[in-house]
Amino acid sequence: MRTSDRLRNITGGGSDGWDVFYRARKMVADGKNVIELTIGEHDIRTHPVILDAMHKAATAGHTGYAMVPGTNDLRDTVAKRIQDRTGVQTTRDNIVITPGGQSALFSAHLAALETGDVALYCDPYYATYPGTLRGAGGVPIAILCKPDRNFEPEYADLKRAAKGAKSLLINTPNNPTGVVYSLETMQNIAKVAIEEDLWVISDEVYDTQIWEGEHISLRQLPKMEGRTLVVGSMSKSHAMTGSRVGWICGPEDTIADLINLATHTTYGVPGYIQDAATFALNAGEWLEQEVGNPFSRRRKIAQRIIGGQNIVRAIPNSGAMYQMLDIRATGLSGEEFANALLDQELIAVMPGESFGNAAAGHIRVAMTVPDDAFEDAMERLCSFAQSTLS
Repeated sequence: MRTSDRLRNITGGGSDGWDVFYRARKMVADGKNVIELTIGEHDIRTHPVILDAMHKAATAGHTGYAMVPGTNDLRDTVAKRIQDRTGVQTTRDNIVITPGGQSALFSAHLAALETGDVALYCDPYYATYPGTLRGAGGVPIAILCKPDRNFEPEYADLKRAAKGAKSLLINTPNNPTGVVYSLETMQNIAKVAIEEDLWVISDEVYDTQIWEGEHISLRQLPKMEGRTLVVGSMSKSHAMTGSRVGWICGPEDTIADLINLATHTTYGVPGYIQDAATFALNAGEWLEQEVGNPFSRRRKIAQRIIGGQNIVRAIPNSGAMYQMLDIRATGLSGEEFANALLDQELIAVMPGESFGNAAAGHIRVAMTVPDDAFEDAMERLCSFAQSTLS
């Protein structure tokens, strides 16, 4: 028997550019002291008060089937959070709870696409985006976002790509670049979406990690509420990556259809995990700040060290837990630089090429190790870059 083409072709074939990550993990398993600045996994774990709430909910008996759309308490809490942040009226009927942000991305595209529809996304991109679009039946087409434009999509490129397309996936604050899209960029996205009748799937899982400027949710712009599906998650805001709880916010009729999808796929999220998420969201901003503050500190460390030399250049990162670095002055590709850095300094970073074509000649640094180790790694990284010119 043969597996379906949809699954066999989900990765698109070829290398996924993550060889450095896999090599680093093998070196760690072999006992080498590698500083891993690769993936977006917090160096702290879920706060004990959240785990306590989860434990209490489980021991109180909320371990059976939960409501498939999500508990009323969590849906109401998420709706209020979104309304308070955006000013757009939002109720539980605009919310479906999902097993994490990745499930939300997949489900949102199933809602937006018919089989064979063109689905746009911005390059550089989070690694799973093209496969998610293929898995949902779409034909993924990348929009190249240029380094000299701070990796933000331009109106002309959006307009050109949107002809005949059905959806556009955006991510701000952005992984891998750490860029927060400007108001001008968001207005351009909205303009093209309206002109070309696009669904926009807006991945906003880093919306609590803003270091400069302001996060703008596309749904709050004029005429966008009815054509935007917003993806959110507890993973990055509350370090609940393993709990797998996220959501989609969108028009009521589409959310009703997505609830039908959940009934026939995931059958909901465990109730005790939803109760813990509800507790976390209602606990106040101190929890989000405790998760986010280390990345704000490390961003300043990176800026200070990079500012003391002229080989490595930092892409201005206004949010998220990443720093994208331009290493083209070394004459090496991102993959060459990352592999040599791993071999010579035992520091693991992600090549820009892992995230598409636009970030070739760059590397992504995840700011996810303690401050002293991060400072040491950044100093050695910059020294290594200098040594490549010798």
